[in-house]
Amino acid sequence: MKLTILGCYAATPRTFTNPTSQILEIKNRIFLIDCAEGTQVQLRKNKIRFSKINHIFISHLHGDHFFGLIGLVSTFTLLNRTTDLHIYGPKGIQEIIKLQLRLSNSWTNYGLFFHELESNDSEVIFEDEKVLVKTIPLKHRVYTNGFLFQEKTAERKLNLDAVQNYEIDTCYYQKIKNGKDITLEDGRVIENDKLTFDPIPAKNYAFCSDTAYNEAMIPVIENTDVLYHESTFLQSEENLAKKTFHSTAKEAATIALKANAQQLILGHYSTRYENIELFKEEAETVFPEVLLADDGKSFEF
Repeated sequence: MKLTILGCYAATPRTFTNPTSQILEIKNRIFLIDCAEGTQVQLRKNKIRFSKINHIFISHLHGDHFFGLIGLVSTFTLLNRTTDLHIYGPKGIQEIIKLQLRLSNSWTNYGLFFHELESNDSEVIFEDEKVLVKTIPLKHRVYTNGFLFQEKTAERKLNLDAVQNYEIDTCYYQKIKNGKDITLEDGRVIENDKLTFDPIPAKNYAFCSDTAYNEAMIPVIENTDVLYHESTFLQSEENLAKKTFHSTAKEAATIALKANAQQLILGHYSTRYENIELFKEEAETVFPEVLLADDGKSFEF
């Protein structure tokens, strides 16, 4: 599982920082999460192939999280894309994008599918044989969701030495990898754990931006391997966090602690601060495993 930060600062773009957008690579799938201004340039800088992006997840309809979307949709057309594109986001996103396409007479030459969200409960919005994605209802000034990306448990690893020792026919190998016991011709039942090794543990990633401090999300993200949580302000500006429905670094760390997360990544920093290390220092007073997102930074888990 690899996370690439394209942008992780709040509000307006600057020459040296970008608003929110990131790429998650999980089980050979590439998901784009939020799409602020500058996302296309950041994708190119980080050598991420546009053609690999088939699913885009938009947390909410504030400009610093989706104003780059229409540009990317249009560029896909210029690049002669033919693969379907799926966009998941709040109700209204289809109207916004289609209005822009209609008024500019720039209809796509590929399938463009919108999956609009309006539930206040967590729900599964994407699933295939390897990955499941569900929403994380957040608490912001407008309807907002985070997203939980979960790897599905892989099939068990075949212990070839054990299988061959019992002279089990290859036609049963898939059954064994699926976790089934095997009955030999002489009637002996060989338990699956004697024929296989445990698979690599499945991982998950929770993206939470933007939100006020919100313990209601904890049951959804409990025991997550990696939690990205916004930390727009430091505790010294707690009053601003409350007013704007954002979080402080300390509050993000408190959510990570209560959710029993393994790793916390901070982001969505207000540009009022000159040194983002201050966010890490504050969060570590509550939760020990803290990383700082920054534009162009990648994490592998």
